[in-house]
Amino acid sequence: RRKGPGACPKCGMALEPLEVTGEDANPELEAMQRRFWVSAALTVPLLVLMFLEMFGWAMPAWVRWLQLALATPVVWWGGQPFFGRGWASVINRHLNMFTLIALGTGTAYGFSVIALLMPRLIPAAFGAQSGELPLYFQPAAVITTLVLLGQVLELRARAQTSGAIKSLLNLAPKTGRLVAGGGERDVPLQQIQIGDRLRVRPGEHVPTDGVIEQGSSAVDESMITGESMPVEKTAGAAVTGGTLNASGSFVMRAERVGRDTLLSQIVRLVSEAQRTRAPIQRLADRVAAYFVPAVVACAAITFAVWALWGPAPRLGHALVNAIAVLIIACPCALGLATPMSIMVGTGRGATAGILVRNAEALEVLHKIDTLVVDKTGTLTQGKPKVVRVEALNGFGASELLRLAASVERASEHPLAGAIVAEAEAQSVGLDSVEEFHSIAGKGVTGRVAGREVAVGNRALVGNGDARNGEAAVFVAIDGQEAGWLTVADPVKDSTKEAIDLLHRAGVRVSMLTGDTRQVA
Repeated sequence: RRKGPGACPKCGMALEPLEVTGEDANPELEAMQRRFWVSAALTVPLLVLMFLEMFGWAMPAWVRWLQLALATPVVWWGGQPFFGRGWASVINRHLNMFTLIALGTGTAYGFSVIALLMPRLIPAAFGAQSGELPLYFQPAAVITTLVLLGQVLELRARAQTSGAIKSLLNLAPKTGRLVAGGGERDVPLQQIQIGDRLRVRPGEHVPTDGVIEQGSSAVDESMITGESMPVEKTAGAAVTGGTLNASGSFVMRAERVGRDTLLSQIVRLVSEAQRTRAPIQRLADRVAAYFVPAVVACAAITFAVWALWGPAPRLGHALVNAIAVLIIACPCALGLATPMSIMVGTGRGATAGILVRNAEALEVLHKIDTLVVDKTGTLTQGKPKVVRVEALNGFGASELLRLAASVERASEHPLAGAIVAEAEAQSVGLDSVEEFHSIAGKGVTGRVAGREVAVGNRALVGNGDARNGEAAVFVAIDGQEAGWLTVADPVKDSTKEAIDLLHRAGVRVSMLTGDTRQVA
């Protein structure tokens, strides 16, 4: 733990922020990308020179100095983070993959510099048949550039993962409308205090957790509950920050602000889940503790074998192959695969609305034998739809739908939207409505083409019921019962296939719903 971004002194990997903010800037990623692109631009000419030499081009003496000029900024500036992490690993006695990277690239570059500037210090056995000492600027630069690319990909993946958390944070509005001193004004969310009175208008997100004091509305709480149907809220009802006020205006009293809100706790839970360690990671750590010293020992043995029995120049080949062991054996996969898979898994899950409590839960997920699912929005489409129109007492189905949809067009209730959508689907022309009234928890009334129309539940119109997962919206015209519209939440087309796949995988599926038994 430290106050700012940096690298872990044990594993060398970039540290994760304890609290993710909604800011998009990532200075660490930007700096690593800058190092990579500059290093790549300087490494490409080195590769071209290497290929020309392989095809028999006799390099002039000045080319060796050009290699030094190109490789030096790549190794010392581009690879500076790796040397810092490698040195820290030695100081902290926690050897890691950056220990090997620093050893390999440092040895290759250092030998080449001495061979070019002070060739007399190196034994003749390192030289080629021509007597000229070989240079390893290209391998040092290429390795540094490739490791930089790996770091960029890792940081990008982390940024995408934290993007899921940022999207959760962005559900909360940036400001709230404070009601105080006989007036109203917008204030930043950070300035809202417990006990403040806030007005929430139609279409706005609830700024923080609290209780409604005045007014009523239907609030879309799908971000918390998964239920797409807005919940009717009246005075005394609790509201959650980040949920959407679908219709109506109300004044609420703030009860939880900042870190104490439900949304902040969810964000904190997801963030903590990404930092937890799976059991397999502890195994990887134990392996790494022995792996790095073993690789260094193997590199030393390789050097000795090639120096004693290798082809001429023996010491030259011994150095190259020892460096190859250090670099190729770099445990990048060991150090990155497990934490990266956990980060990507929890991040993708959060984007899809799935919260994983910790890394251990993710690891043992493959052992589950029972899956408990919600109904609305999971098995069903989550959007109500008119499936049948029943007319009574001489009224026609088309007339019933026209009058009901004409009144409901002025309402913002989701059932109203379903009725209007059905009328539009059947190309039923709608009339204007007069004297429209919305009665909370009951329905709506209005005058359409000179007729009094009431649309709602049994408390407003008549006896309501639910049959086979279908809810009835009753209609009365001029005080007489005219029929009802059956509204249902259709099952998703993909539900049957998904359940079949789970059954074939040996998973028992149970539905847990807060809906009525008939609907369930």
